Amino acid sequence: MIGWQELALDPPRRVEPAAGRARLRERFEDFQVDEMLGFEPSGQGEHWLLRVRKCNANTGWVAADLARQAGVRPFEVGYAGLKDRRAVTTQWFTVPARRGGVQDWAGRAGEGYEILEAHRHTRKLPRGALAGNRFTLVLRGFTGSREALERRVAEIAVEGVPNYFGPQRFGRELGNLAVLRGEPVRGERGFAYSAARSLIFNAVLAERLAAGHWNRLLPGERANLEGSNSTFRVEAIDETLRQRLAALDIHPTGPLWGEGESGVTGEVAELESSVASRYPALLELLRADRLASARRPLRMVVRDLTLRWLHEADACELQFSLRGGSFATTVVRELVHLDDATGAEEHA
Repeated sequence: MIGWQELALDPPRRVEPAAGRARLRERFEDFQVDEMLGFEPSGQGEHWLLRVRKCNANTGWVAADLARQAGVRPFEVGYAGLKDRRAVTTQWFTVPARRGGVQDWAGRAGEGYEILEAHRHTRKLPRGALAGNRFTLVLRGFTGSREALERRVAEIAVEGVPNYFGPQRFGRELGNLAVLRGEPVRGERGFAYSAARSLIFNAVLAERLAAGHWNRLLPGERANLEGSNSTFRVEAIDETLRQRLAALDIHPTGPLWGEGESGVTGEVAELESSVASRYPALLELLRADRLASARRPLRMVVRDLTLRWLHEADACELQFSLRGGSFATTVVRELVHLDDATGAEEHA
């Protein structure tokens, strides 16, 4: 059985070994992220929708500074998700429109950030309200086979990768999983609840990867529709479902543990219950949380994946897009071992 530390930090890959080794985040500009909203600003309403570029700045700090400038309370500022500090990111925020206009917001700047666009909008931006993220990453100090890396990139573009939660989800020194060391929950309990669900999910995914059906449907499964949170029960596997699976239109799912029915039956339900039972401390913690159970796709589609070798020796650039909630570092680790994880990715 795989240890919980490995499931958090280095779960099994789709193909072993990786194609080589490299460093990520050697410079903050080596990690660039652009949010894709998936909707257009309404052009009217009681909020400003702001597109912000930040460099080596924390999302929470930027939100607090926007609140200060707008004369509102910090919780009134909306953003879809946390983004890296050690990175260059473009991210959307909303602030209540209690003063000022576009001419007051567009072009404003603060420490580590600048406002690129400002639009009127009808409501506060909620967490998770993203179509996805576009990444541009530079890997430096690559050692290994260029041909193997290029081949792995081509395979992933067609087949996707296991949709693990990245190490960032589990906190510095795995502090969000302190209960597994017999220690009390540290800091914000919400981080511990999220980490507990994430580790159980990673464990189920690793089990299905080992069994060879992480990217196949099983009877009793709940399948996910690509690009949405919708799922449906799979009673029997027919040729239409096989074709949709091969086309990356649907995916098998794993559990985000919580209250209520899981929605799966048979072999899938037995596997998930068996895996979760290995972590009684996490199940006990989640009973206090009372979050409803949910499903997450086991497979991550990597859109528009390209690899470009740079003039600098042993450096390359990766570009790709992911749906909201997926981790860029999970894609990279399927390609190379990361020797340098400077900084902590707050979100994917």
